[in-house]
Amino acid sequence: MASTTLRAVTHRLTTTPVDQLPQIASFLATSLSDCGELLSATQNQKSGKSESDNAVQIHKLKTRLASLLQDRSFEGRWTAVVLVKATVEAGQWEVLRGCESLVRSLVAVLAKSDPISTKKMCIITLTRIFHLTYQYPTLVREITTPSLPGFITSSLNLISVKPSSEPIRKLKPNTPFLEIVLSAFLELIARHPTIFRPFSAQIHSILQEIIGATSPMFPGATVDLAERLFIALHNCAPKNTSAEEWKNACRLTISSAHRAADYVLRGVLEQWESVDATLRQGPRPQDYSQVVADAGPDALGLPGWEGIHAGVERLTVLLRLLSRFLTAPTASAVTIPLGLVLDLTSRLSAITVPAPGADVPVNLQIGREERDGLWAELPRIHAVCMKLLLSAVDALETGIVPVAQTILEQSLWVFRAEKFNKDIRASVYDLVHALLPLIGPSTTKKNISFLADVLRSCCSDILPPTGDSVPSAASDPKGKAKTNQATVNADSFLHPTSKQSRQIQNSTTFPNLKRAASELLPVVLTFVPIEFLPTSLRAEIDRTVILTSDKTGMLASVLNPVPAMKGRGTGSSLIPFLARSYSSEMEIEGLIRPRMPVLMHAPGITGYGSMADDDEDAEQEEQTNSSVQHAAPELTGFLKPTATPTIQSNLRTTEAVKEPVPSTHKRSLPEDTKAGVPTAPAAGLTDKKFDDAQAKKARLDTEAVSAQPALGTASPASFTATAAISIPTASITATSAPMPTSAAKTATAGAGVPVSGTAVSAAQAGDDESDDEIPTLNIEPDTDEEDDEEDVTMDG
Repeated sequence: MASTTLRAVTHRLTTTPVDQLPQIASFLATSLSDCGELLSATQNQKSGKSESDNAVQIHKLKTRLASLLQDRSFEGRWTAVVLVKATVEAGQWEVLRGCESLVRSLVAVLAKSDPISTKKMCIITLTRIFHLTYQYPTLVREITTPSLPGFITSSLNLISVKPSSEPIRKLKPNTPFLEIVLSAFLELIARHPTIFRPFSAQIHSILQEIIGATSPMFPGATVDLAERLFIALHNCAPKNTSAEEWKNACRLTISSAHRAADYVLRGVLEQWESVDATLRQGPRPQDYSQVVADAGPDALGLPGWEGIHAGVERLTVLLRLLSRFLTAPTASAVTIPLGLVLDLTSRLSAITVPAPGADVPVNLQIGREERDGLWAELPRIHAVCMKLLLSAVDALETGIVPVAQTILEQSLWVFRAEKFNKDIRASVYDLVHALLPLIGPSTTKKNISFLADVLRSCCSDILPPTGDSVPSAASDPKGKAKTNQATVNADSFLHPTSKQSRQIQNSTTFPNLKRAASELLPVVLTFVPIEFLPTSLRAEIDRTVILTSDKTGMLASVLNPVPAMKGRGTGSSLIPFLARSYSSEMEIEGLIRPRMPVLMHAPGITGYGSMADDDEDAEQEEQTNSSVQHAAPELTGFLKPTATPTIQSNLRTTEAVKEPVPSTHKRSLPEDTKAGVPTAPAAGLTDKKFDDAQAKKARLDTEAVSAQPALGTASPASFTATAAISIPTASITATSAPMPTSAAKTATAGAGVPVSGTAVSAAQAGDDESDDEIPTLNIEPDTDEEDDEEDVTMDG
């Protein structure tokens, strides 16, 4: 299928008129991406007729693309640029190794008068080719090294003009290629720093003009790219000096920020003292009668500015550039001047918007208009300061712990004074969110009390507005309403929900603020000691996460309940709200109904015991089951004839023969014990405790079975007497041996009723063939109300 597609692409590319190729260029590029397996196959695998056919088609494709790149029409060159990129990405190394001529043609297109779209696509294609060749040193030597300098020069010529006698460049105004050229340089400069080294000064001069612009001349994305490329220029430093170059650039940025702050903050008498000896000399003298301005250039070589707004813009740009220094990757390990960064943020955070009526030390030589402009711009400066501190926390992580408390204090200073600003609240929420996992578990109760204001503001930012609450008109005691007709808006009665809709619309226009506030509450519940949170604050946090159906917040509340403390009531759990809102979530199901594996109670880790223990357990279980099955019919019958019992002898019965266990029946009295008839030792049925005592009822207990003597020595055929003890049915099995008549009568008369007597004497009489008759049984009811019991005796 790939060969068919490739043949179709080649055919259409050859037969279609050049002016119609742009219309099918996207389709052809998509089709070429489907032929990747064919285009990337090596030559030694192309053996046979079909493979040779494919090789012919690939050669025709490359030839046609090369001819289109040199075509006189704009349509042909634009189509060729698009298809070259698709072919290179599909064929990888197999196509790259033969595209040197295509790269030279693409670089030449940048110098021609082609449309903007063609040149932009050409820059993208060349950047992609240089990027793909980086992993192949041979291709870098053959393609990238010869062609990249020409690409850099052509790209710089698109966005700037170079005077013949100066090593710097002047940026072209309103150039459409600025953003794409900066993106291409940023992509390639870290991979080929030695090739960019001769051009670093020219690139630096262009970036200074972009970064130093105080008026909104460039889009935000372009300024962001310029800041990142400005930091990436340290890769072009000579060998083993990139770290020092990075450190010097970072220090120069801090110095430029202090210089801008000297002019911007001149309307206030600062109480700050720098830790840097070079900054303790004090600000340079200024002309306070003139508008605040800096003639420039500063330490970074940035141009001058004029006006309080332009000065604040320069300061915020330098702070953002400093944040880029902390977050951008570097060519080698660098030393971060954290002390200088905190010194700068401490200076800027020490001056906040004064509260109404507060006494602020101001410079009386500065007019009120300039100070008012400073108060209006301070929240913007402080919001960027919080982002700079956040970048330091993200970059150093646990390394920031020694100064984390200082950072938190600076953020709280700003928040208490300027929490009316939404950007300040969002930036402080993000900073506290990053700090609490590091210092939250060690936070004291006093520090948490300082955070209470932040958390309450966080809850109010998450909750939706309460709506339009129009106060009702006050009424006099007579019930007459007092209204002021001059202050009533009659149109509001026609649209009572208009104000509420405006409030809801305004609250949804700040998604960053709501996102930062929603992410902070679960972190507070997870990392802050719960016992230090005030009860009212914890209740407000729980209420907020319930009303907003915040799954993460409710999970954090459930997993971190309020501990039991003296003086506090029992805390309530949010599990019902969580289960009702997110019943289908897997983590909620695992929290409410965990499926834990059954822990085996066995001596081994795997839960398997010895085979002997399993056999004993099975035997005991079988005996218990048989006792339960046969007990019911034997106990419910009354004087029913039964078969001759056969007692199962076991180890425990043998032990009972050796040492007879005294009866523990509640009716056995010591004085009732009498001497029994001498019996043979083998019989083992002589028990003095059962002579005169009659059991109340049969007891199905295993101890009674184990205490009975063994009757295995007596033959069932010669056993003609009635058993003198109560035999549970669990130890009796029916036999098929014939039963004598006398034994049957006795069993009929006393089946199921334990009677007194000795079966040993009867067994001896049967052995001696005596004429003694079987004793008559006297069966009397046994009740608990009788005080005395009659004994059953045997005659003879």
